[in-house]
Amino acid sequence: MWGRDMGFRAPRIRIHGVQRTASSNRQLPETRSPLPLLFRRRSSGQIIRNIATVSSSLLPAFGTVIDEGYLQLKKYVVAPYDHRYRMWQTFLVVLVVYSAWASIFELAFKKAATGTLSHIDLGVDAFFAVDIVLTFFVAYLDTTTYLLVDDHKKIATRYLTKPWFIMDVASTLPFQTIYSIFSSRMNHEEVFGFLNLLRLWRLRRVSQLFIRLEKDTRFSYFWTRYFKLVGVTLLAVHSAACIYFWLAYNHPLEDETWIGSEVNDFKHRSIWLSYTYSMYWSIVTLTTVGYGDLHAVNTGEKVFNMFYMLFNIGLTAYLIGNMTNLVVHSAVQTFAMRDSINDILRYANKNRLPENLKEQMLAHMQLKFKTAELKQEEVLEDLPKAIRSSISQHLFRNTVENAYLFKGVSEDLVTQLVSEMEAEYFPPKVEIILQNEIPTDFYVLISGAVDVMSYKNGTEQFLSTLGAGDLAGEIGVLFNIPQPFVVRTKRLSQVVRLSHQHFKQIMQPHSEDGKKIISNFTQYLKELKKDMLDELPFLTESLEEMDIQERIPNDDQRDVQAHNSLEDESTEGPHVTSLFTKSIRVIIHGHHPEELPTEKVTFGKLVYLPDTVEGLLGLAEKKFGNRGNKIVMEDGTQVEDLDALRENDHLFVF
Repeated sequence: MWGRDMGFRAPRIRIHGVQRTASSNRQLPETRSPLPLLFRRRSSGQIIRNIATVSSSLLPAFGTVIDEGYLQLKKYVVAPYDHRYRMWQTFLVVLVVYSAWASIFELAFKKAATGTLSHIDLGVDAFFAVDIVLTFFVAYLDTTTYLLVDDHKKIATRYLTKPWFIMDVASTLPFQTIYSIFSSRMNHEEVFGFLNLLRLWRLRRVSQLFIRLEKDTRFSYFWTRYFKLVGVTLLAVHSAACIYFWLAYNHPLEDETWIGSEVNDFKHRSIWLSYTYSMYWSIVTLTTVGYGDLHAVNTGEKVFNMFYMLFNIGLTAYLIGNMTNLVVHSAVQTFAMRDSINDILRYANKNRLPENLKEQMLAHMQLKFKTAELKQEEVLEDLPKAIRSSISQHLFRNTVENAYLFKGVSEDLVTQLVSEMEAEYFPPKVEIILQNEIPTDFYVLISGAVDVMSYKNGTEQFLSTLGAGDLAGEIGVLFNIPQPFVVRTKRLSQVVRLSHQHFKQIMQPHSEDGKKIISNFTQYLKELKKDMLDELPFLTESLEEMDIQERIPNDDQRDVQAHNSLEDESTEGPHVTSLFTKSIRVIIHGHHPEELPTEKVTFGKLVYLPDTVEGLLGLAEKKFGNRGNKIVMEDGTQVEDLDALRENDHLFVF
């Protein structure tokens, strides 16, 4: 038997610091790390098999922890999930198929029961007798405690008190052979033919096998269901054929039977000739063809035909329904796409949308369904965040870390950025970004190409082309201004999108990486083409501001204050906002709070608060042209600690 020497173990459950099994109440100290039972420790070559069959493994109840140091099963106890025991059960299923065919066949064709088939039946029964004995050594899962029970007495008691023990024994005993041994003569009474029908009880093993195969990812669900339907159909056809022949064989007048009217002296003809006629009639009736060449003659046959045809109605509905689901399932996406396209056409025609916009809508919808198998959004949504992040790292990390904006940043930052990115596909000639739209996202091109353009005085002006690894929309996001350009795909393009909010949240604790990104962004802006620089009139001032801040000598300065400045829109253009620190916006003035502002400085300046007082004085000098040395509030209170300031405070620097 397979037992302790074969390495089978029972799970050890740790509850409130105590480890227990169903066969032991001993308390053992906790010393080992938890290991889920559904992934049992085996060689690395069996990992795929473990994952593929996880649906049929034993799962622990919530609140219990499985330890990798679990106790061994008792000697001569078999684990029900062991692959060798499963192989034994699969072998028995092959014998079940034979038993299901032979038991009905031998009832109808009595001569077959006394020939070669009788010896095969004895061999098959012997295998099932071995399985009955083996069942007394198979551990079972207690459904109340979810512990694997390996106590021999409990296993035997459970099996003996269940109805299936009696049925297993009754379907295995060779009643006719036993009777012949004790009576010293062969007997062919009809009762033994009916007793052999008890072997049909074994069909439950086939049902259990198909249930397990349907959940096993190593096997095609379509073909598993297909073979199951074929098996049900063949069993129904074979059973009906044998029963129909049995009715004719046991009728007192051969000529007044469905087969006797066609085949003379059929009882003494070949068994396989009669079986062929029976199967022919059964298949013709099942398929509702009904040629009429074989038809019921006596009353018993007519009654059986009525019940068989009623049964065929349900069987046909079952077969058609299942086959339709299997075949149509592959076309569901096509049906959904056509319905969506029809809805788009109706919407576009009803609202009289322009042709180019309608074409973009149709192209986007078609691409959505074509790329559904690649994106698998529904599948990814059901996966844990760690697995989704690993997938994103595998697919997009190389492209993102080679993009100009993220060159030289830490691996930790790249990992966080890639994990928050979402992949999208865009068909050709579709606008990804519109000019002057709110800068909610920016994009990294994974494949394809896009054109960067601008509209000026109603004229479309081409500026540049971006390819794989380039960024689009980052200028609007980093400057926090409406998008300055139109970005339109040239061909099928795949991009990863990152929202402004997520980018800001990720960057706040990474001050050093923020400096590197600002440096990369500044260098990129300096290398822009003249046509693009002309579309950004505020850019020259922003670059000068960055250069000034780089020259400020301050060892305690953690961020670049020039990047944290944002002036009132009524006076000057935008600047790079504070995406990398959690800053406070304040309004600064270049005079004493009791003095009236001069004509040169009419309004205060809305800025992001630097980290130091020295930085704020330098920022005020740049804005107002004079160097101050004192900062006070509206009520005249002098500011010495910037941490005490709040959003939208008015500060006077003089």
